[in-house]
Amino acid sequence: MARVPSKSPRVTRGAELRWRIIAFLVLPIFGAMVKLRIKPGSALPAQGPFILSPNHYSEIDPIVMGVVVWKLRRTPRFLAKASLFRVPGLAWLLRFTGQIPVERESGSRLGEPLKAATLLAERGQGVIVYPEGTLTKDPDLWPMVGKSGAIRMALEQGIPLYPAAHWGTQNLMGRYAKKIRVFPRTTIDAVIGGPLDLSRFEGKPLTREILSEATEMLMDEISRLVGELRNEKPPATRFDPAKAV
Repeated sequence: MARVPSKSPRVTRGAELRWRIIAFLVLPIFGAMVKLRIKPGSALPAQGPFILSPNHYSEIDPIVMGVVVWKLRRTPRFLAKASLFRVPGLAWLLRFTGQIPVERESGSRLGEPLKAATLLAERGQGVIVYPEGTLTKDPDLWPMVGKSGAIRMALEQGIPLYPAAHWGTQNLMGRYAKKIRVFPRTTIDAVIGGPLDLSRFEGKPLTREILSEATEMLMDEISRLVGELRNEKPPATRFDPAKAV
């Protein structure tokens, strides 16, 4: 596993203070709209790098999972398009909250997850990565076919990868909706699984076949967790937008 780097007390206190300010402002508003129930046993490592990969079906998912991560005593971060760091105002907010820039141009796309993984390992930070890459297109909001970015990051640096799921967020803000439903208060359930066992892939070349198999394993586990929250069995075949008519 990746070595946990030492961080200066000044840097740690600064990051903690910034997020406490954000939590002070956001959590009361969020709590007024949402009853968040995190399933017992859900946990993240107390220190060191981690990757959290949840399902994705609403534009407000990042806020929901950000609150979950904060309540589990870790700082929520996301991979953000590098171009956003050049937008006045927004750039300051992204840097203030410690988001991680990644380039999206085709020529550098494959290397960006590895750069982000190196940064996570060096800083001992965690990040939320949506393996579907966008809102699921499955008609019933089940996880669809995933992409390999989270797996590449985990295998490249030996960072623990935690599958996660939430359900109920669609009642707060539906897929493709433009507005949040403020009343009545929405119940959202969330769960974080144990770290994915990627031991059989460690030390092997990151071929397309290896990445595909490991990504399928991740999506199986995310789907299982979603089914657990929904009290339903996930579909036997995942929706693949590339094959959709």
